[in-house]
Amino acid sequence: MVIQTDRQASTGTTAGADGESASAVAVTGKPVLEVHSLGFGRNDVPLFQELDFSLAGGQLLLIEGDNGSGKTTLLRLLCGLLEPWTGDIHWQGMDIRNCYSNYLRALCYVGHASAVKHGLTPRENLAIARDLSAVDGDPDLDDMLQRFGLGRHMDTPAQSLSAGQRRRTALARLLFGGKPLWILDEPLTSLDAASRDMIRDLFREHLAARGAIIMTSHDPFSLEGTATARLRLE
Repeated sequence: MVIQTDRQASTGTTAGADGESASAVAVTGKPVLEVHSLGFGRNDVPLFQELDFSLAGGQLLLIEGDNGSGKTTLLRLLCGLLEPWTGDIHWQGMDIRNCYSNYLRALCYVGHASAVKHGLTPRENLAIARDLSAVDGDPDLDDMLQRFGLGRHMDTPAQSLSAGQRRRTALARLLFGGKPLWILDEPLTSLDAASRDMIRDLFREHLAARGAIIMTSHDPFSLEGTATARLRLE
């Protein structure tokens, strides 16, 4: 298993999706997330071993790789949903196993499956997500859904929505306050061009506020003007 990282990203330049150089903001300061010697596999066969990387506030890490290379598995490990074979994950200097409740308060995870209950409306789905999360303040769910273009559909059962509308319902969780770390599996799946542009703008806002993002993308992805690192699983 070969792990490749774009070392240029930390110095202010990162390779774009087309292989050309794209401008990026240099990241400085202590990492908020650190991964040391991480290893995991299936049926006694390793997916990856001795994986090391770190992420600072204001930085986006794009995890790339072919199907079956372990991208989703790595995200689930980072969320604490799986136990690694080897290694550890530190959040703000502490092993997440020793500060898991605090880590979960800082984390927003949206998986490849949107986890939207089809029998409930977008407002009801978002209310459940709010109640299950440690959310700062009392977010206005209607405003959140309006921003994601769901104002006319917030009371429509999700089973009657398009795949893109259900995906936007899931991604509206990103607007919950107090979540500095976003871990996203294929966040642009099923979205049209306008929705993808909206998500990119939201990413820029989060990074500008010193939040951090880890994501996978099946399609080529770049975010001009941000500090983006790339890690490839092979």
